[in-house]
Amino acid sequence: MNDRTIQLPDKVNIDTIPGIYDRIKGMVRRSSDSERITIDFGEVNHIDSAGVVALEKVQRDAGDKGVEIIFENISPMVEKTMQSFSSKLIESPPKKSRPHILEYLGEYTYKYWVTFRDFILLLANISYFGFVSFFHPKLRRKGEVIRQSNFIGVTALPIIVLVNFLIGLVLALQVGIQMRPFGAEIFVAQLIGFAMIAELGPLLTAIMLAGRSGSSIAAEIGAMNVSEEIDALRSMGIDPVPYLIVPKLYAILITMPLLVAIATFFGIFGGAVIGYSVFQIEFTVFYNEVVFILRYYEIMTALVKSIVFATIIIVVASYYGLHVEEGAEGVGRATTRSVVVAIFLVIVADSLLGLLFYL
Repeated sequence: MNDRTIQLPDKVNIDTIPGIYDRIKGMVRRSSDSERITIDFGEVNHIDSAGVVALEKVQRDAGDKGVEIIFENISPMVEKTMQSFSSKLIESPPKKSRPHILEYLGEYTYKYWVTFRDFILLLANISYFGFVSFFHPKLRRKGEVIRQSNFIGVTALPIIVLVNFLIGLVLALQVGIQMRPFGAEIFVAQLIGFAMIAELGPLLTAIMLAGRSGSSIAAEIGAMNVSEEIDALRSMGIDPVPYLIVPKLYAILITMPLLVAIATFFGIFGGAVIGYSVFQIEFTVFYNEVVFILRYYEIMTALVKSIVFATIIIVVASYYGLHVEEGAEGVGRATTRSVVVAIFLVIVADSLLGLLFYL
């Protein structure tokens, strides 16, 4: 094994290390495998962090090439400095092994099972206190049902009316254009009436309430949870479900069918406007066609859907509000999740109820 030596100057610092580094690198390039280069620290009385890092780097690079670099004649003071700045003391974090696909599957299965279990328990809790609070009004805050009804119903009315009117208008236009070649524009009235009463009226109203009122409820309860107001209520012996959630449940159960009825009316009215202005269908004729297709079955369908959708919105918003984590940022995430999950469950429930009622 060949052995070559490099004598270091008395100071190895940021000023002298570039020349030393280039010298050692040049010797490494000219060396072959299994050669050894000795770095003599005999004259070194001062070394800084730049010198330590550079020497360790060139030692590692030489080792990758198969050339061994050893340090010798290091004084105790210089050795102590080198140990203080050595990158070898910084342990790299252990590499995490990639979990098996079954671990992923088990973790997510368990997480969704816990979510489903807690959701069902909250639904049962709200249902119980919703029944009990009806006969024991002292369990809920006085006047809260009226306040929540105003917030959920009255303030949401303009946007619901506008959206349903525009949907009815556009739907009538698209359907009428498709029926015009067959001279069947008159059936636009029946289609709009059936679609708005049994399907679009409840669904669009629920989606807008989930985005507007559901997000607000999740944010309100989540903020109270983060600020420990929920824990304060429990410490005073007050259950947050009848005190906070049940009034909101009563309010949305009262206002949702009314909102659906108003939304359906304006959706049909939007279709009538297109029928009169584009397809020359008189309002009285349009009205008679809608009444002709209307049955109590469709009205009951809309009522059942509105009650189911209202319950879903309240339970989902309350669940995510009560399970907020990580402060204000968690409130935002919980609010977003409550809207997404509520809309998804409303659509799933609408599909299942449609299959149940019409198959």
